[in-house]
Amino acid sequence: MGRRTIIEPFRIKSVEPIHMTTRDERVHLLEEAGYNAFLLRAQDVLIDLLTDSGTGAMSAEQWASMMRGDESYAGARSYYRLAEVIEEIFGFRFFLPTHQGRAAERILFESTCRPGDVVPNNTHFDTTRANVEATGARAVDIPIAIARRPSAIHPFKGNMDVEALEALIAEVGAERVPLVMLTVTNNSGGGQPISMENVRAVRAVCDRHGIPLYIDACRFAENCWFIREREEGYADKTPLEIARELFSYADGMTMSAKKDGLVNIGGLLACNDESLFKSESRLLILTEGFPTYGGLAGRDLDAMATGLREVLDIDYLRYRIASTAYLGRSLTEAGVPIVQPTGGHAVYIDAAAMLPHIPAHHYPGQALVAELYLEGGIRAVEIGTVMFGATDPESGEERTAPMELVRLAIPRRVFTQSHIDYVGEVMADVHANRDTLRGLAMTWQSPPLRHFTARFARL
Repeated sequence: MGRRTIIEPFRIKSVEPIHMTTRDERVHLLEEAGYNAFLLRAQDVLIDLLTDSGTGAMSAEQWASMMRGDESYAGARSYYRLAEVIEEIFGFRFFLPTHQGRAAERILFESTCRPGDVVPNNTHFDTTRANVEATGARAVDIPIAIARRPSAIHPFKGNMDVEALEALIAEVGAERVPLVMLTVTNNSGGGQPISMENVRAVRAVCDRHGIPLYIDACRFAENCWFIREREEGYADKTPLEIARELFSYADGMTMSAKKDGLVNIGGLLACNDESLFKSESRLLILTEGFPTYGGLAGRDLDAMATGLREVLDIDYLRYRIASTAYLGRSLTEAGVPIVQPTGGHAVYIDAAAMLPHIPAHHYPGQALVAELYLEGGIRAVEIGTVMFGATDPESGEERTAPMELVRLAIPRRVFTQSHIDYVGEVMADVHANRDTLRGLAMTWQSPPLRHFTARFARL
């Protein structure tokens, strides 16, 4: 007999205490942090939804794997155990471990991009964009049009606009497009998945123009689950089978394994081009370490190998997606405008719709982040003009982001239902008093990734 309640497919063996704070304490702490949640001490946060990157709980099997870690500098057994898993899931000929995803991005773009090049993506996330632009290339986002409408319902709002891709290549010339990248799931666009049909269509465009296709695979397993649930022809396939097909259309990938690798540190860079791999290996040796450890301990490689298999477990994925949807329903029932439908790793609040009295240049998303912390000790992150805007050095005017969102990123296997219920209650209270919220002024910034360290003052 089917049950409505989807339970966590694990038991709790170890617990970490949460330090409770009062609102008065949080007022002082937030002022000290310049109204930037990144600058708060973790010990002063009750429910930390800043990111799902490296914040998950590892399984008993992963901890056992760490004890098997081989700490040899070169050719460690841990590397070959990871290589076996990479072949099993992704199928690329060559791969390099890195300490995290942005290291893989830096090496890839330094190896492939020149000043004046253009890198299309369904939507670049912050470090991806920064690493593209650090080479003098231009990062261009071309999501489908409906992706810019938070309240609109579409099963695959993470898709790339294929016609816009063709037009961009025609405009700049295929020789100026070193690669096309698809981010799965689309983090900046609300954690939305991309369909296999869209991947095939993008692959066909790349083939016509001789351009490599890369996948930013941070949340590949969550995307595979959405394909299984929403796309015709995949309901009877396993997540592993779907993943193998997904990556068969790509020439390479980058990955922060701190997401769907279920580890606290680690990343991957893979490709099928031997010449490119050799070039990337030289760059990796320069800043990360020997190619068989890539800046990681052997125990980290073993934990990653185990996590990459665990993340494709059907019971885990069912729980993971259901728990995120549970928070999304709670907020929707309270009248909070969110990106619909709920994505895989996070719920995204539409701050522009919730706070129409705060203009973009007064950072409605950042104001909401601050209020969530003050009201309930919850740490979230703005994904809007603070993260993706920029000040024009000549005019002094600020470029605003296409959407003003606040992301509530849910760490994997960390919080219980009562924690999520608490988040919903706090958010409902903030929403009820939304007319009292004021905007912020940025008092200090350090581009290009200014959101990590910027400071603000209340208007």
